[in-house]
Amino acid sequence: MLTITRKVEFDTGHRIPDHNSQCRNLHGHRYTLLITLTGDVVDKDGESDNGMIMDFGDIKALANKHLVDLWDHAFIVYEKDTAVRQFLESMPGHKTVVIDRVPTVENLAKIAFDMLKDVYHDRYGRHLSLTKITLYETPNCWAEIDG
Repeated sequence: MLTITRKVEFDTGHRIPDHNSQCRNLHGHRYTLLITLTGDVVDKDGESDNGMIMDFGDIKALANKHLVDLWDHAFIVYEKDTAVRQFLESMPGHKTVVIDRVPTVENLAKIAFDMLKDVYHDRYGRHLSLTKITLYETPNCWAEIDG
């Protein structure tokens, strides 16, 4: 199986409210998101994407529109983390993303996969499929989810 992967990066804050380490404090990361796709290679002279599964710029544009622009420079907070939610709500216009689970890298990778899988699915009639999301929280720590 032939795959292609595009890397995008964004900055996001979060906290793990019940964790027994400093991760329970408000903090942020420079996340790196790897988007891996499979699909048919275009084999048609004259087409812009000839020889490609999908143009890397198109992969990035779709990721930005459907995920990165929502999460970049936002604070992602667990819906049951009422103290932090109230604090964030006290700041008018603050970019806050409320999610239904603790914002660990594992959960964020799963959410990212769910947000993007339909975005790429069969795009341009090329049997495209999101096959994997890898989300780096730090250069040494990441989560992966396969489709």
